[in-house]
Amino acid sequence: MASSKLRPQVGQIRHWLSGLLVPVLVVGLLVLHPQPSEAARGGRIGGGSFRAPSMPRSGGYSRSYGGGGYGRGYGGGMGFPFIIPIFGFGGGSLFGLLILMALAGVVVNAVRNGGGGGGPAIGGGYRAPRELSTGPVSMLQMQIGLLASAKALQTDLRQLAASADTSTSSGLQRVLQETTLALLRQPELWVYANVESGSVPFNASESTFNRLSMTERSKLHAEITTNVGGVRNGNAAELSSSGDADATNEFIVVTVLVASRQSVKLKQANSGEDLRETLRILGSTSSSDLMALEVIWQPDGSGDVLSADELVMAYPNLQHL
Repeated sequence: MASSKLRPQVGQIRHWLSGLLVPVLVVGLLVLHPQPSEAARGGRIGGGSFRAPSMPRSGGYSRSYGGGGYGRGYGGGMGFPFIIPIFGFGGGSLFGLLILMALAGVVVNAVRNGGGGGGPAIGGGYRAPRELSTGPVSMLQMQIGLLASAKALQTDLRQLAASADTSTSSGLQRVLQETTLALLRQPELWVYANVESGSVPFNASESTFNRLSMTERSKLHAEITTNVGGVRNGNAAELSSSGDADATNEFIVVTVLVASRQSVKLKQANSGEDLRETLRILGSTSSSDLMALEVIWQPDGSGDVLSADELVMAYPNLQHL
């Protein structure tokens, strides 16, 4: 009898201990592997626009759409017909997961909104024209981990941020070309790399690019040098804290994220030659095909350090060349 009365109490104690074990493990991991603080400050150059033409109908009715562009946020609805993309992702990483999430959102919106049989009715019983997709949009992401002796690269990127016009497609194309050229000129300093590419329907391109951008930006403790959509960082105190990698620093990481109207499939970065080809392909993207661009690098703060452990934690998909 006594043992049967104790069983519920023992079960409650076990349940309480198992619930306590998880936070204890989390706290222990944080103590053993503290998150980097000032080590993760970086810089960012970007901009772009997601727009598409509408389909005119008889009677002169037309409606433009495309929603706001890069500098005014992402979003946008889904109108039939949508394009089923052909896509491929490398490494099973977060990049592929985010794109798949965007595709799932497109399908859900299509199911929700597709039952009406067309656009909203307007005067006289006519329906508004359906929004057109411009075809799949290629999402391209390249990340390179360089030895910290590539200090000239940080200087080049800061100078580019100070002079580039990121409010125009030609200005963004210049940023992309100058960034890839700066990287191509220092192949002896390449240590790690990760290259991924995929395609999404036009109506999912804004939200997908936004998710990918936010994922990379979240790895920075702060953005010191910025030039996005024609707006430069105006905080003199922050700008004064920018600087080359510290002598004790180990790595510099550069991320290039591109949305292109052109169908592009990049090779995995299994070797320096593969990475060289990827840089050439990205750098040759025309201004008419370039929809949006993000160039993010870290560290960018004077005295900041990006150690090997911090590199692995922030960029687990990087492969050694």
